[in-house]
Amino acid sequence: MNLKRQDLDDIAARTLDHYDQRAEDFWKGTRDHDVSQNIAALLGYIEGEPPFAILDLGCGPGRDLKAFAGLGHVAIGLEGSERFAAMAREHSGCEVWRQDLFALKLPDARFDGVFANAVLFHVPSQELPRILRELHATLKPRGVLFSSNPHGGNEEGWNRGRYGAYHDLETWRRFMTAAGFTELTHYYRPEGLPREQQPWLASAWRALR
Repeated sequence: MNLKRQDLDDIAARTLDHYDQRAEDFWKGTRDHDVSQNIAALLGYIEGEPPFAILDLGCGPGRDLKAFAGLGHVAIGLEGSERFAAMAREHSGCEVWRQDLFALKLPDARFDGVFANAVLFHVPSQELPRILRELHATLKPRGVLFSSNPHGGNEEGWNRGRYGAYHDLETWRRFMTAAGFTELTHYYRPEGLPREQQPWLASAWRALR
């Protein structure tokens, strides 16, 4: 696959428009989801003493952003959807940066942790190495990146109005290790179900320097 800049702009615009058009319904459908296991997986591997500086990448309407702030951490959201960004600011009271996932402008060595919950699967495989390197660079030395993505057989393309790439564990590992991360843990969600009923692959990674 050889996506040009115009293709990437189209992917971003159409995917974000999908969320903008469904922002209220998305919020109603996800605000009560329990992702405490994922939050604990990120925080549990961060070294040093809290409070931690956390970037909630693709923070959506701000559910997890508010949870991090409520735990006493310094949480900043990053969101491409205009409506989600506004909702996140209102719901969490936190700072939210509105940025295109394919054109990030991140400070160097700013964050102890990056929480990428249900967002990186929107990145085409072609662009994933670059974006992972940018996330590595915004982490402090030995910082932690948490990701949770729907997994699959490494297929990618349009799915109900959104672009998605659905990697298996081994492929995801190759992307992450090539970007300078070492694996800390991985697991499938939701907890307690047979694997065929666990669509989400969660993993935590340490940024090596």
